Amino acid sequence: MQGPVVITMEHSTVCADRTNYPCQDNVDKSTKRRRTHANDWRTRMNFLLQYSKSPGDPIRMYCCKKDRTPLLRPSPAEARLWSESFDALLGNKYARIAFRAFLKLEFSEENMDFWLASEDYRQTKSSRKRSSKARKIYNEFIGPDACREINIDFLTKEMIANNLHSSIPSCFDAAQRRVYSLMLNNAYPRFIQSEFYQGLCRETEDDEADVQWYL
Repeated sequence: MQGPVVITMEHSTVCADRTNYPCQDNVDKSTKRRRTHANDWRTRMNFLLQYSKSPGDPIRMYCCKKDRTPLLRPSPAEARLWSESFDALLGNKYARIAFRAFLKLEFSEENMDFWLASEDYRQTKSSRKRSSKARKIYNEFIGPDACREINIDFLTKEMIANNLHSSIPSCFDAAQRRVYSLMLNNAYPRFIQSEFYQGLCRETEDDEADVQWYL
């Protein structure tokens, strides 16, 4: 039996310098880095597909380092359900991991991260904890110095800023609906057509290899 294959998926929070206009050489280098990055993520997704071929077998795959709950590779029939609705995809841990990896290929994984952070915030009962989470979400995704800024309008940003002090459960609802719509109408159809997703939907032979996939 093969040993477990570890695929480490790093989460970058480095801010890009948006104030300077780079010369052509820097633009070319940036383009090359982006292409290399995209190719690397395509390889990782294909690697995951290759080494997790047994639907229903306990693959050692975790949605994050804190959550050590083993996930199962879905059967082709289960995977096909994701194409029926975006909510079906969001309701499945394996699907969310795969979709986020796909978004990372498109340099838009901040949308999924913001949506998940907003879900966690809204479900938090403690007002003290909500206040802390609200400030963290705002600073990372919405504020003027946000390193991973999401695409929402100025009025929505202003409304969120005004509600930060009260940390009401619905603080990020409008922004979350906007991001949901962006993913639904843009990345989701492309994901459903992707070779990775189509590979999950095809019947495959059993494979004994384990996969550990960390976000």
